[in-house]
Amino acid sequence: MGLFSALYGLGLACRRFSYAHIKKPDKLPAKVISIGNLTLGGTGKTPAVISLAREAKKRGFTPCILTRGYKGKAKNICFVSKGNGSLLNAEQAGDEAFLMAEILRGIPVVKGAKRYEAGIFALKELSSQPSALSLRPSLFILDDGFQHWRLHRDIDILLIDAANPFGNEKLFPEGIMREPFSAMKRANIIVITKADMAVQGRIHAIMDKIKKYNPEAPIFTASHKPTGVAGISGESKGLDSLRNKKIYAFSGIANPAYFRSTLTLSGALIVEFRKFRDHHIYRQKDMDEIKKDASGLEIITTEKDLVKLKELRIPENLSALKIEFSIDDDFYDNIFRRVQ
Repeated sequence: MGLFSALYGLGLACRRFSYAHIKKPDKLPAKVISIGNLTLGGTGKTPAVISLAREAKKRGFTPCILTRGYKGKAKNICFVSKGNGSLLNAEQAGDEAFLMAEILRGIPVVKGAKRYEAGIFALKELSSQPSALSLRPSLFILDDGFQHWRLHRDIDILLIDAANPFGNEKLFPEGIMREPFSAMKRANIIVITKADMAVQGRIHAIMDKIKKYNPEAPIFTASHKPTGVAGISGESKGLDSLRNKKIYAFSGIANPAYFRSTLTLSGALIVEFRKFRDHHIYRQKDMDEIKKDASGLEIITTEKDLVKLKELRIPENLSALKIEFSIDDDFYDNIFRRVQ
């Protein structure tokens, strides 16, 4: 292990020891479910959080999402949404928080680096307004919370990306590991995401690694299934509309290769694929260039990218690939048995 990774690991160990033996995690007056990962980059947390929030609402809970709002410029604790669309733009909220706010209805999204304070803020604000009482949280979903030890959680769900589970298995900055493998033992439930994009041998190898460090946690596999395409105003078309269609694709996400593979497997013929940096803030210049370069082609991007384009003039033939987090119902049954 290199010097910087060793220093990072030492700092991590000291912080973890502090919360395990000295500091007591803050506890909200409602159940908390955390979804997170061991690695940097995209493991599919946002679709998982969206799916879990919808399922919680369907089962009679009033969920509220607490998110750091990574890269979002709004510094104070604030509502990204009160359940009826985003109150901030993508630059203020951060990509993932903005997407959740745009997609989810009847589910508040609160941004704040200190998630305990964000939860208390949500409870106070939604309790003080008669029109918002129906949204008073009975359940908090902690987005990207596996390393947020300051807040007590009732369930820790750990996501592992089947396409790139652990990188080179080294700690940051030499690798993509945010914590060592031993951290797996904290997880109550473990999900191998994008399992449909990996061969069974790799899935079994990941399961063996998990069981070495956490033999008790149930392991589930999930896929991120494309379900169709949708335009900026919400109009939808089936997945068949992509078959044998020549397209220009672009994205500004952590794992563009997965997006590209999904398009190809959906039958699209990719003529050109443009990669922007993760969390890219689009300007009108970008749209003008894309429109020019994609002349005569359908233009496809991700849902996370599309919602960031609302304030720009975009090509009429631009739409997003819709992705659904797909997992066995036993996963949800296992979770909600624990938080009744």
